[in-house]
Amino acid sequence: MATTTPEAPTRPATTSRGPRGLTVGLRSLKEALDRPLSSYYLLLGASALLLTIGLIMVLSASSVYSFRNLGDSYAVVKRQLMWVAIGLPAAWVASRIPLKHLRRMAYPGFLVALALLVLVARFGVVINGNKNWLSLGPVAIQPAEIAKLAIILWASHIYAHKERRLGELHHVVVPVVPGMAMVITLVVAGRDLGTALVLFAILLAMLWVVGAPARFFTVALTGVGVLALFLATTSQERLERLTNFVDPFKDYHDAGWQPAHGLYALSTGGWLGQGIGASRQKWGDLPEAHTDFIFAVLGEELGLAGTLLVVVLFFTIAFAAVRIALRTDDPFVRYMSFGIVVWLLGQMMINVGMVLAVLPVIGIPLPLISYGGSALVPSLVALGLLVGFARREPDAARALAARRRSRSAGLSAGR
Repeated sequence: MATTTPEAPTRPATTSRGPRGLTVGLRSLKEALDRPLSSYYLLLGASALLLTIGLIMVLSASSVYSFRNLGDSYAVVKRQLMWVAIGLPAAWVASRIPLKHLRRMAYPGFLVALALLVLVARFGVVINGNKNWLSLGPVAIQPAEIAKLAIILWASHIYAHKERRLGELHHVVVPVVPGMAMVITLVVAGRDLGTALVLFAILLAMLWVVGAPARFFTVALTGVGVLALFLATTSQERLERLTNFVDPFKDYHDAGWQPAHGLYALSTGGWLGQGIGASRQKWGDLPEAHTDFIFAVLGEELGLAGTLLVVVLFFTIAFAAVRIALRTDDPFVRYMSFGIVVWLLGQMMINVGMVLAVLPVIGIPLPLISYGGSALVPSLVALGLLVGFARREPDAARALAARRRSRSAGLSAGR
């Protein structure tokens, strides 16, 4: 009588839900990120999504303000669309400008930014207590936003030129530190402490990436911390914001009004939000709903899912830019990419920190999301530069060239 051998137990098939599926998924993600054009597509995709979300949120957050003050619910978003129409072509040009031509613009760009800041100090317009706007006919611009991109370009050009001499502290400091100090001083003179702190963060980041000694940062941070506290005491409004930001409800009807209503907006958003256009705080309780505190309206209407999506998109841009900086052999591209990352990511973290009441309210917009052409256009140009750097990576350039040849061959065969 034949005997049968019991079958050995078999393992369940690999599914996307089990550990094997997770391993396969992570391996696929790694392979996708290792492709030549991954940085290029990450930058394009994340930037496009942020810009789209920003336009939707500006439309929603500004509709009440626009109708009450301008008689047209779409007045503010129309202006934002105008700035987008200016910024996108500028970003496209920036993505394709040769590096040698870009570097030639470093000193002229820095001098123009410096001149604009001097004009602000002399003829600037005071808005919300800060003299940081320059009126050019029907348009008002904020030169400090232009200065952020200008000083990154200028410092990157200088440090790339001095690449072999950066082991000496003198070459690290001169002329970048005095030049940036002039810019920061002019911004502080306009009482825009928030922008001055962002500029200082850019300066420290540039010094760190070129290898400045640790003692330099200790002295700089101590000195600037003392100076910032002193400047805060010169304004009663800033002092109240500094002392009450941890518990805005302590001074609810005065300095805590804006951060408290920002927290109200976020808390009512829940997981998925109240829906686009359904914010209650934008009806007058939340000041600057479409500018500095647009993240609160975003959280109220799109919930935790929407706020996390925005944060993840910013970190996606940062990941792609750092990847470019680490893979390039050009020191100018490395310094420029790192400076742009610190600018955009740092400003996002400060803005979100303000809305979450973990940082004082210092009037910093959320890049690509908040209303304002002075901030939007330089940010789009900076992202265009990053896209251009991604296109110039050797593997990416070869992949794009092969794609163009394939398309040309396909068109020729079709004819």
